[in-house]
Amino acid sequence: MSDLDRNYTSPFGRAAGRVDTAAVDAGLRAYMLRIYNYMAIGLAITGLAALGVYMAAVTGDASGAAAKVGNTYLTSFGVAMFVSPLKWVFMLAPLAMVFVISFGINRLKPATAQMLFWAFSALMGISLSSIFLVYTHTSIVRVFFITAAAFGALSLYGYTTKRDMTGMGSFLMMGLFGIIIASLVNIFIASSMLQFVVSVIGVLVFAGLTAWDTQRLKNDYIYGYASQGGDVAERAAISGALSLYLNFINLFTLLLQLLGQRD
Repeated sequence: MSDLDRNYTSPFGRAAGRVDTAAVDAGLRAYMLRIYNYMAIGLAITGLAALGVYMAAVTGDASGAAAKVGNTYLTSFGVAMFVSPLKWVFMLAPLAMVFVISFGINRLKPATAQMLFWAFSALMGISLSSIFLVYTHTSIVRVFFITAAAFGALSLYGYTTKRDMTGMGSFLMMGLFGIIIASLVNIFIASSMLQFVVSVIGVLVFAGLTAWDTQRLKNDYIYGYASQGGDVAERAAISGALSLYLNFINLFTLLLQLLGQRD
């Protein structure tokens, strides 16, 4: 932060530079708070969408059920969402939305980008609703709070550390692509050992990305958005919320695979 007033000249010495730094610090806190608020609202939408789809998809009435999956009776809606080919649409739709938001963010109005983020959060909730069929509800809640605690600690570290984490970015991205490739391969070979390895490495990668993204967002504001503000900073806040949201969701699903109790 001391670099901000390095070339600043003032008839009153460096006092003006300190005021400027204080203003940037206040703006940074407000900017990061916006990011976390967007992310928290997105997670709330995801959770409500997932729970809503699950509740509409299952029934306790065996005589009125359209199908049975394990020990769970599904309604016609449940069959459409979890059994029919329609499930692939909702599984792939969030991925398409990520590309739309990520590559189009600079051309979108903030209100439009915000609505797309809410829509993406809802689609992600729909695609995640099947976890209620696989894992016990108690373990889902437990893993969610574990994820929230870990995410908070990692993000706080990324925000407060003096260590420059820039060099970790390329390493973490390589790890991310490796996880994606291994996951695609495991779709065909269905190896439980490979799934375990992917989950463990994935937790480490997304833990690192959480801290790295937080520091990146902080630096982006200090060295760029602090002097621009307006729509530019608002779009950046939405894009930043998307990055942290994805880190949280991936941490949650990977930890659930490792720690969740199957129903």
